[in-house]
Amino acid sequence: MRYSKKYIVMSLILFLALVLKFSNTSGKNEKVEEFRGAQLKQEIWNPLIAEAVNEKKLSVLVDSKELTNKKDGIYMDENLNIMMPCSLLGESFNCGSHLYDEEKLMLEKRSEVITFQLDKEEITVNGKKEALKSPMTSKEGRYYVSVETVADKLNFEYEWNTEKNQAIAVNKAEETSILPPQYDLRKRQRTPRVKNQGSYGTCWAFAALSAMESILMPEETEEFSPDHMSIRNSFKIEQAEGGEYTMGMAYLAAWQGPVREKDDPYGDGKSPKKLKAVKHVQEIQLIDGKDFEKVKESVFKYGGVQTAIYSALTNAQAYSPYYNQEKYAYCYIGAEKPNHEIMIIGWDDNYPKENFNLEVEGDGAFLCQNSWGEEFGDGGVFYVSYYDVNIGTHNVTYTSIEPPDNYDHIYQSDLCGWVGQLGYNKESVYGANVYTAKKNEALQAAGFYATGKETSYELFVVKNFKNTDSLQERIPVAKGSVSNAGYYTIKFDQEVLVEPKEQYAVILHITTPGSVHPMAIEYMAGDFTEDVDLTDGEGYISASGKKWESTEDAQDCNLCLKVYSNNKK
Repeated sequence: MRYSKKYIVMSLILFLALVLKFSNTSGKNEKVEEFRGAQLKQEIWNPLIAEAVNEKKLSVLVDSKELTNKKDGIYMDENLNIMMPCSLLGESFNCGSHLYDEEKLMLEKRSEVITFQLDKEEITVNGKKEALKSPMTSKEGRYYVSVETVADKLNFEYEWNTEKNQAIAVNKAEETSILPPQYDLRKRQRTPRVKNQGSYGTCWAFAALSAMESILMPEETEEFSPDHMSIRNSFKIEQAEGGEYTMGMAYLAAWQGPVREKDDPYGDGKSPKKLKAVKHVQEIQLIDGKDFEKVKESVFKYGGVQTAIYSALTNAQAYSPYYNQEKYAYCYIGAEKPNHEIMIIGWDDNYPKENFNLEVEGDGAFLCQNSWGEEFGDGGVFYVSYYDVNIGTHNVTYTSIEPPDNYDHIYQSDLCGWVGQLGYNKESVYGANVYTAKKNEALQAAGFYATGKETSYELFVVKNFKNTDSLQERIPVAKGSVSNAGYYTIKFDQEVLVEPKEQYAVILHITTPGSVHPMAIEYMAGDFTEDVDLTDGEGYISASGKKWESTEDAQDCNLCLKVYSNNKK
């Protein structure tokens, strides 16, 4: 049965009154203590009630997503409200959630804008102030707000289940979209400085790093180095020759970067060696071509999205019949493939179709930031029609950017990342990589590419690897699925300890619906990957997980399957 908050208060007061408060009193004072207990005020009872609730397993269920006090840090406060980390709100309530100046939290969903201020007993809802009992608070470096308040303001039904010690929030909104008809990250202070790539073919690096900078904002303000990304990657290609988003993905997934712009300034044709990454990118999602709803949702929830167009322009001064210079409006309709990477920072569903030089079917455009300096467009920003033939055909969003001390070690043999795919002409395949531990370590996660949508996976670890027979002695460590193609880091359900110089293997069983080659591989694919090293790994592939063949010997490739670990004393 489900009960109101008042019921749990009454129940726990009675329980605590009879058990906690009076169990150790003498018979001589029992009546006196009972009389006093009946008159105790909320400031005395509430902490006792909260303590009793927090000692048990406490959980929050938001549209079937469960969070717990043990794993996620939720707790009941002394006002008897369930408090939830602000960092979990976006995914749990499917909304935009961003912290400003470490003191203001802004939640956005549809046209609703809710603002919390640290330690203030009020919130602002669409410009109007309202009182609340439990203000946003900071605890051990994390920020918390009341689940019930968030649920109420975002149109969720909220209930408390006394028997399960569980808060339940269910979305009751009739509309399925969380998006407003118009949105601009500039108005939310979530766009980085407009940059200028100059004469180099480095738009791909600028778009990738600008998108990362946007996603970190407003909580963090960084400026990363396109010079380092375009020079210090593992591909055999010069800056002037251009590049593509998969190169950026490989560079970031391998922890080769990013580094800060101040440590490797752009445009001098050189890049210092041995600079270390200042962030570790652990997840990169690829949004399906022309899925504009998902693209917008990524901008709304995370920040800038990297995409590409065919640009008939080459710089801020160039002319093109596809670009309206007065309205900063671009639309290309033709057979040319994308040749220029940009960043989507917003949209306007009602942007007039008459603003484009070409006749288009309807209104609507994405707001995009370019890398040609502020002289181009509206301070570096322009509109691209929804009907442009290439806009949104590939879209990259950097959904997990972590501090550089998140893991002590990365084990990998695929510095060029996802160059090709391997399999047995069916949607499922097994792959295994063998590594040698450097120290006493705890293996804690694995990283791999999902090469298509709705990919499911199983991960295993093999200790004391000797030969392929050892691959039958596998320990299951994780299983699940991902919605989009991209690069993912999956944390193990249990850490696996290894000793110095111990060989171990990680096994990935991956299934991608509709694929015939679901496993991402690195191999020598022309001049730009001619430096691929096939001696830095030991990989195996199998159709059923029983009979294995060497990927280096039989297929001339490395598997894209990494392992992350932390040192153990």
